[in-house]
Amino acid sequence: AQVLLESGGGSVQAGGSLTLSCIVSAYDISRKCVGWFRQAPGKEREGVVQKSTASGATNYADSALGRFTISHDAAKNIVYLRINSLKPEDSAMYFCAARTGSFCVGFEAGSFAYWGQGTQVSVSS
Repeated sequence: AQVLLESGGGSVQAGGSLTLSCIVSAYDISRKCVGWFRQAPGKEREGVVQKSTASGATNYADSALGRFTISHDAAKNIVYLRINSLKPEDSAMYFCAARTGSFCVGFEAGSFAYWGQGTQVSVSS
């Protein structure tokens, strides 16, 4: 069964905004480290932001500071990623991920046990 399911991607013009959603099933995210990654064609998967849902602590990649916001709804078990002022270089497949533990130590993709299938974001200039 799919544990994480992303949605909300699409094709937008530069300067626009999107909110990506990640519905988490099969386990409770209330005390987990959750995050968003992205991967553009021909490039490695990179971390965008991660959040400890227990403490609220967040860790944004430098490229995500100021325009990206992670949030979560514990009651609905959903993680969100809001992206403002989209740029063509934000075009990528965006993945939701979750660790088995509460702490967000390091930001390696290998630290995340659960992954969604991704949602595509395409930004035109």
